[in-house]
Amino acid sequence: MTTHVTRRTFATLAGAALLGGAQELVAMEDKPMIDQNKAAPSGPVEAAFERTYAPPSFKPSWKKPQINRLLVQDFVIFAHSDLGMVKQLLEKEPALINSTMDWGGGDWETGLGGAAHMGRRDIVEFLLEKGARPDLFCAAMLGQLDAVKAFLTLQPKLIDARGPHGFSLHFHAQVGGKEAEPVLEYLQSIKKIELKPVPFLKK
Repeated sequence: MTTHVTRRTFATLAGAALLGGAQELVAMEDKPMIDQNKAAPSGPVEAAFERTYAPPSFKPSWKKPQINRLLVQDFVIFAHSDLGMVKQLLEKEPALINSTMDWGGGDWETGLGGAAHMGRRDIVEFLLEKGARPDLFCAAMLGQLDAVKAFLTLQPKLIDARGPHGFSLHFHAQVGGKEAEPVLEYLQSIKKIELKPVPFLKK
């Protein structure tokens, strides 16, 4: 049996369908696009934030593009163990020298920080030559006793300071090997802690 549809009826039905589709699209825009069958994103997710205070009066002007986040990530990762790639990426983008990666929850790390807690003296020295900003953890790893003493004289509470991934000053002195033994002894004289073996020191 054939059902006849008048032009008016057709227009009414089509309009309702279009309106319904539009309403669905609006509803979809209000909902996050999450595929329930997919795992959580493997990349970083920025924490939600809303100002609960008056914004600063100074308005920054973004005259230059920021360095690509993936490039910063790769540089910091390579700085843990690959001097060749560090040189290659730094030649590509010299401003990477002091770039910083947030691994989540404010776990900030520079290429220098990564090389220092891995005990990679060669990478640390190269980065310092290129203008990386030295810090207390780097000084501890390099065995720079006078620098470490100066920092701790200025602020004794730095004995409990933590570097990238929560690594202590003692740990940085440990990975510094023989050259950093005087620093480790000094740190232990201020605050003695249990020193655990560092597996990658056997490399």
